[in-house]
Amino acid sequence: MAKSLKEIQSPIEKELRQFEVHFRDALKTKVMLLDKIMQYIIRRKGKQIRPMFVLLTANICGGIQPATYRGAALVELLHTATLIHDDVVDDAEERRGFFSLNALWKNKIAVLVGDYLLSRGLLMSLEADDFQLLKIVSNAVKLMSEGELLQIEKARTLNIDVAVYLEIIRMKTASLIASCTECGAASVTNDKNIIENMRLFGEKIGLAFQIKDDLLDYSEEQIGKPLGIDLKEKKMTLPLIHSLNQASWYDRKKVISLVKNHKGNKKELQWIKEFIIQNHGIAYSQQIMLQYKNDAMDILKTFPESPSKQSLIDLVNYTIDRNY
Repeated sequence: MAKSLKEIQSPIEKELRQFEVHFRDALKTKVMLLDKIMQYIIRRKGKQIRPMFVLLTANICGGIQPATYRGAALVELLHTATLIHDDVVDDAEERRGFFSLNALWKNKIAVLVGDYLLSRGLLMSLEADDFQLLKIVSNAVKLMSEGELLQIEKARTLNIDVAVYLEIIRMKTASLIASCTECGAASVTNDKNIIENMRLFGEKIGLAFQIKDDLLDYSEEQIGKPLGIDLKEKKMTLPLIHSLNQASWYDRKKVISLVKNHKGNKKELQWIKEFIIQNHGIAYSQQIMLQYKNDAMDILKTFPESPSKQSLIDLVNYTIDRNY
């Protein structure tokens, strides 16, 4: 039976509370408007999956240190900044069931808040001489930006093969999870092999996570995003890419035309879903997702048994076996 998030957090429950103190301290400001917005950000924090990856990784690599908390806070600061900027670019009015910053305070203020969070993360790291952690997370932000731009470039023609798709999600999604596990390791050890193994562990989890997200676009269950949203946004995901590679020229042309002109029509969505099932797109994607998950689990096998290692395994299962 899958464990709840509270059960998974148990080995680092005290450390998570300590992280929250570090994160709140990083958001303090004397500017009244900015302080009000920072309090709003704190109230709408998510499940703390990223800090959990940082803390659990650090625990199995040598034990949580003060630098670990700063690394977790750095990841959250820079990631929150990118989400705020994404909401502005996408003109999104909601994030995790809350109003987005741009919906409440308009685009100009939201962009400035995102810039402020980026600068706070940079300064926090520089003040503590956490140069390696800063390098790790800055590289992740660079890769996320490049991945997003590559996806936009390829979406214009809808001509993406599996290799290009995997490169996009490696940069856009997996780089963030990889930065969490790499920061966790780098905050407690100088062993380059351990740090690189944990980076690879996070990257593989990130790849599996994104493929799971792709599969949820065709799910019948109640999930956290509208069904068919990837198609509506003309995103070429793995189930669709694989199915197009298996299809006849005529069916391929028809599907690409439907995707290009898709406006959320349920009948069209159902036809595309059946096309993907018939061409084994879902089964293929599940197979690739599980392969990445298994590769990540193989990396964990090299570490001694401990409550934190078990929680890290449970956290992987929680993120990839989810239905939301």
